[in-house]
Amino acid sequence: MSSRPTIKEVSKIAGVSFKTVSRVLNNEKHVSEETRRRVEEVVARLNFRPSHAARTLAGRRSFQVALLYDNPSPYYVYHVQSGAQQRCTELGYRLLLQPIDSQSPDLITNVMALIDEAHLDGLILSPPVTEAAALLEALDRRGLPYVRIAPGVRKEDGMSATMDDVAAASELTRHLIDLGHRSIAFISGPESHVSSGDRLKGYRSELEAHGIAFDPDLVVAGDYSFQSGCDAARALLARSPRPTAIFAGNDDMAAGALATAHESDIAVPEALSIAGFDDSDLAKAVWPPLTTIRQPVRELAYAAAELMLSGNAPEQRITLEHKLMVRSTTGPAPK
Repeated sequence: MSSRPTIKEVSKIAGVSFKTVSRVLNNEKHVSEETRRRVEEVVARLNFRPSHAARTLAGRRSFQVALLYDNPSPYYVYHVQSGAQQRCTELGYRLLLQPIDSQSPDLITNVMALIDEAHLDGLILSPPVTEAAALLEALDRRGLPYVRIAPGVRKEDGMSATMDDVAAASELTRHLIDLGHRSIAFISGPESHVSSGDRLKGYRSELEAHGIAFDPDLVVAGDYSFQSGCDAARALLARSPRPTAIFAGNDDMAAGALATAHESDIAVPEALSIAGFDDSDLAKAVWPPLTTIRQPVRELAYAAAELMLSGNAPEQRITLEHKLMVRSTTGPAPK
């Protein structure tokens, strides 16, 4: 046997045609589970790695997809990349990571150039690229497969992996209300992210459900960055009376609010409760550790790649659950 096993050797040991092996490697349908299992066992035993060049010539595919992202949070981006990369690797695809300006007037031109130059088989879109309606229409006209992570527009169209931001923000707001807080401020994300509006909606609806009047002066806009959290918290804590709790629309902004509280000698959570959203690595790195909503970012990206590439997904849209992570930055409202 040669130092590098070939597809013919895999087919001989598995007792199937090399075309069947190719179908298994390409995750195509119409292969029985028993045959698929037998081929995969042989592939694993021989440590067989198909040649991308050979696969491309055989199927006129590049076995390359791209992940488009435009997000100021490095923690969010890392987990999106990690989840998508894992599933692409498992399915024998290369993942190209492409930062992009979703507000650029050249967005469509740039994406179409990327598709042509890399001969992409598909795209994974993360927010806020998922909200670029003109790009979605251009991709539809082109006929290129794409899947969206947490889409904010056309939610019922195409393939997507998402979670319920409204329900998650509502649950976190309820946690603060249950602790006795009535003056709860909110730091929102950028308007270009539909998730920002959804989280504000969940916050507002939960206040109203408990008979707490919504105060627009307690809502300050951020941009999902650490610095914007610092700036927003500084403005909120200068109010008199100041709020007893701050709910930031992501962990980066919550960490900024926490840093500002420390600088102002405001004890957290004794004098001020702070909560975030995402449960990124940052939430556990700051002190005290952040109470936050665990958004399954990595799992969403993994599911998105699964939807587009596996050919075995039972549905077009997957919704994953969030989880409230209560840590040390939230406590009873000060008396």
